[in-house]
Amino acid sequence: MSDGALTPAKPLPTDIRETSERVAADFGLAADWLNSGPGELVTWGLPAGFLSRAQTRHYGPRLTVHFASRLDQIHFKLYAMVDQGAGRHEADLRTLNPSRDELLVAAKWTMTHDPSEGFREQLILALEYLGVADADLEP
Repeated sequence: MSDGALTPAKPLPTDIRETSERVAADFGLAADWLNSGPGELVTWGLPAGFLSRAQTRHYGPRLTVHFASRLDQIHFKLYAMVDQGAGRHEADLRTLNPSRDELLVAAKWTMTHDPSEGFREQLILALEYLGVADADLEP
């Protein structure tokens, strides 16, 4: 975050990348467990109110972390599920136990990132799969 505005960490700063590699080795995680791929969402646009909902934690004098709220995680996981396929994104989304209204708000946000007809069709199928059968997602 710079002057109150979020900036994508792409690529990850060297010290963070090196630390994440040590954590991966220590805990048997995949080498890319921490990556800057989702940072593009900062450039494309985060859900309205993202920063006001973020949980901020300070770890010493030099590290501040802003954690995405549950609602924002629903947005991100729905987008990832439609864009990349179910798998872990669906599992994560189901763990968040979103309501119908939360899924619809998230769905409308995802369409700001991919307004194509193909994405919209896949989004409607995903929502039906998640139990929202009558989503009105007109472009």
